[in-house]
Amino acid sequence: MRRSFLHQPPPVVTGIMAGQTPQELIAESRNAEFDGARGIAIDLADLKPEFRNADALRGIVEAVPLPFMFFFYRNDKWGASGDDQRQELLLAAADAGASMIDVMGDLYDPSPMEITHNAAAIDRQRRLIDIIHARGADVVVSSHMACARTTEQVVEHLLALKSRGADVVKLVATADTDEELAEALRTTIVLKRELKMPFIHLCNGRLSRLHRFFGPALGVSIAFAVHRYEPRYAMTQPTIRAMRAVLDNLHCHLDEAT
Repeated sequence: MRRSFLHQPPPVVTGIMAGQTPQELIAESRNAEFDGARGIAIDLADLKPEFRNADALRGIVEAVPLPFMFFFYRNDKWGASGDDQRQELLLAAADAGASMIDVMGDLYDPSPMEITHNAAAIDRQRRLIDIIHARGADVVVSSHMACARTTEQVVEHLLALKSRGADVVKLVATADTDEELAEALRTTIVLKRELKMPFIHLCNGRLSRLHRFFGPALGVSIAFAVHRYEPRYAMTQPTIRAMRAVLDNLHCHLDEAT
């Protein structure tokens, strides 16, 4: 049976990474495993074109006994690639044994806040999600934005993504001020109550790290962290060892506190 993010008790600490070759991604996946990660998330944007096929991806998935999530946003490092082209590689990842595929909330219709309200684009997303499910993988539908959002805005946004057939919904916003951090923490607590499904609620920004450490205890289902910091890639996530240290010693989870 295919390994799953959803058949584990949350939060699932997940090693997130990018790389140019399968060997690099296998090494980072093994490092993440031995750090204590219970899942792997791979950004395909930097993978060299000659490795963008099911065989290469299968070798990565089979190298570590953990569930794999793959995502590929509009940031291809090897040239311009359209939405349809990127989905072909993500479908190859599903065929290769991926546990979860990331579908952008504005796929087929680039939109503010990375959510489309275009009926034709939403219908195409739903059909794609059906195909991914038929190939044995779960789906996270995601949106990223470079601004803060209120609790009400996030709930409305994620309920809209949920209606497209997602197994998990994801939103990344910004927390640069004390007020934005407080609102983000409140948002996570409300999402736990209102969504009634697995969700990923994350922040970037000046105070994002506090939310990334405490969010998993408040209801975030999948928490991203890195084995090490790599100058080629973003350095916004905590390390896996730091995340595990916090969660293992917090001795409090929203489910246990209510």
